[in-house]
Amino acid sequence: MRFLWVTAEGCIPLEADRRGLEKAGVFSADVVSSPALALEDLRDSTYDAVLAEFPIPGWTAEEWLEEVQRLNSFVPVLIRHADASFDDAVRLTKLGAYYFFGPTATVEELAQVLEEAVEYRRSRELALFGAALGRDPWKKFLVGESRPMLNMGEIIRLVGPRRSTVLITGETGTGKEMVARAIHMVSPRSHLPLVAVNCNALPEALLEAELFGHVKGAFTGAINQRIGRFEQAHRSTLFLDEIGDLTMDLQSKLLRVLQERELQRVGSSEIVRLDVRVVAASNMDLLERIKQGKFREDLFYRLNVVPVRMPPLREHPSDIPLLVHHFLEKICRQEEIPDKHIAREALERLSGYSWPGNVRQLENAVEMAIALSGDKRELNPSDFALPAPAPYRPVSTATGPLVRVPEDGLDFELTVSRIERSILDQALQRTGGNKKLAAEMLRLKRTTLSAKLKSLEEEVPA
Repeated sequence: MRFLWVTAEGCIPLEADRRGLEKAGVFSADVVSSPALALEDLRDSTYDAVLAEFPIPGWTAEEWLEEVQRLNSFVPVLIRHADASFDDAVRLTKLGAYYFFGPTATVEELAQVLEEAVEYRRSRELALFGAALGRDPWKKFLVGESRPMLNMGEIIRLVGPRRSTVLITGETGTGKEMVARAIHMVSPRSHLPLVAVNCNALPEALLEAELFGHVKGAFTGAINQRIGRFEQAHRSTLFLDEIGDLTMDLQSKLLRVLQERELQRVGSSEIVRLDVRVVAASNMDLLERIKQGKFREDLFYRLNVVPVRMPPLREHPSDIPLLVHHFLEKICRQEEIPDKHIAREALERLSGYSWPGNVRQLENAVEMAIALSGDKRELNPSDFALPAPAPYRPVSTATGPLVRVPEDGLDFELTVSRIERSILDQALQRTGGNKKLAAEMLRLKRTTLSAKLKSLEEEVPA
């Protein structure tokens, strides 16, 4: 990655920062100590990002940002300022700066944000290129031609341009974040980066500050003011992953932000108005969490405006060959190694596995096989170390058989009808009452599902 590092005349970036970024192995900086020369370089060369160190005599950060955007509206502009206030950071971010660093930013933070900025630039260029060709660049996030994946693509196409809040559910590793990114790319907010937060990655006190921001001195360790993720996502999309892990207190605060479209930073009474589209995701059964008293029902319905269920890989195994070839190409390109291909026997073995870890487990298996295959160009079954399949067990719940037969027997037809009714109700609930999608989920014709519903309504009332 090549970026332009701009400083004041006679100054150079902190040597420790330079060494740290070079040690990361993916950064190459052209250091320029004159903004005028830097602008000439931007006219003549292509950079993945621009990092400017302020204060710079004769220039304000706003003037610099405007000049760079005039020359190249795609290049992300990062600003580190030794003297600017928190309000300056908010204003510059709203004017289009990709990120604002305080003077205490670490090398790790610089590296992380630079990598995110490059990915953002590439996604914007891909979106523009796809639009120019009349294509759908967001489809790069969805690999598969099965009915569940085609249905998912249709949902994204319809929902993406709207402002509606989306709740994505599904098992771990099914690709919920990829769907969130596709929804964002379809939306009119795609010119700004999607902001993502993993809600189970931080303790409650730190997560609140991460989401809503904080002022200096708000808590121990708050040595500077900070813009929260909600403010960073102003006029863009905020992806809240693992939303089911939020504490009840944070759920209440999140509900207020969603309802009022405003927030207060931790330690501040100032009201900040927001325009944020929220996409949330969870691998938990949130309705069960509500029954357990661990998730607010009003927050669930605020998030569940458009429910999207990501199917586990075992429900669309026909997509496994396409996914394998996609991961082979992607990983070889990232590692800058010659392309590898997979033997038919190996592909058959992968296609026959149940993949309890879903698409993420499949990608990890392909990556490990590539890493351990050395210079071999073809991957064989022996290159994939898959756990042995679990032994067969009768269908049961955690406490025993699905249905227990009492000593005096039971009404078989009525019991089976009740089970059928339960399955149909669950499918309709997951699809928001859409009979067409529910029928496809249950591998039924729509007319068959309608007939069963009508019959069961007479036999087993809801």
